[in-house]
Amino acid sequence: MTSTRTEQVAAPDGSGEFDVTIVVPDSGTGPGVLLLQEIFGVGEFVIAKADALAAEGFVVSCPDVFWRLERGFAVPHDETGLGDAFDRVTRWSELVDDATKAADLLAALAHLRSLPEVEGRKAAAMGYCLGGRLAYEIAVAGDPDAIVSYYGSGIADRLTDAERVTCPTLFHFGSDDAFIPNEQVDAIGSAFAGRDDVTVVVQEGAGHAFENLYAPAFANEAAAARSWPLTLDFLRRTLA
Repeated sequence: MTSTRTEQVAAPDGSGEFDVTIVVPDSGTGPGVLLLQEIFGVGEFVIAKADALAAEGFVVSCPDVFWRLERGFAVPHDETGLGDAFDRVTRWSELVDDATKAADLLAALAHLRSLPEVEGRKAAAMGYCLGGRLAYEIAVAGDPDAIVSYYGSGIADRLTDAERVTCPTLFHFGSDDAFIPNEQVDAIGSAFAGRDDVTVVVQEGAGHAFENLYAPAFANEAAAARSWPLTLDFLRRTLA
C-alpha cells in the first residue's frame, strides 16, 4: 500500500516554511513527480492523482502553492468552490511575484529530489490547470527531468521563454476549452515544432479540466481515459 506524510520545505527567501504532501509507493522508492495543484488547492482530486501515480511506482510531492496567502486551502469542485478558487488565485497572483513563485516551486522540486525514496533518481513536474502552467514555469526557471502540463492557462503568453524548456514535455489540451482557445494551443505547438521530445495532445470534444472526474461540470471520462495512459507512458519513459 502507498503511504502518505506531510513535510515542510524552507522558503528560499527565508520567509517561512510550506507544507508538501508526500505519497510513497509500496515499493518504498521510485522516480519523483512534483504534482502541482489546480486553483482548487491540494484537495481530493490532487490527492487522488498522487495516489494513482504512487500506485504506478512514483514518489509524489504535492506542494501547498497558495501558502503565502492562505495555508492548506482546498475547496470542493462546485459553484461555490469555483468562486472561492478564482478569488484565491487572483489574490495570490497579486501578492506573490513570479520570481518568488518560481523559487518556491524549485525549492519543492529540490526537496523531492532529496527524499531518501527518490535520491539519485529522476524527477518530473506535473500539473493541472494552474499547475499545468506552473509546471511550464518550473521548466523555464529550473531543470526538471520532464514535465507534464494539463491545460495550463497562460502558457501561450510565455512562449518567448520556450527555448529555455529543455526537458521532455507533454502538453494536454481539450479542443473545446473555453479558457484556452485553439489558437493558443496552435501557438504552443508552433513554438515547439521540430522538438522530438515535446508532444502536444489535443483531446477532441473535451473542455477545460477534462481529467478531473471530481468536477462534474468539467469532467470528460472518455478524454480522461485516453489521456492518463499517455501520461503514465511518458513518465515511465522519461524518468526511467
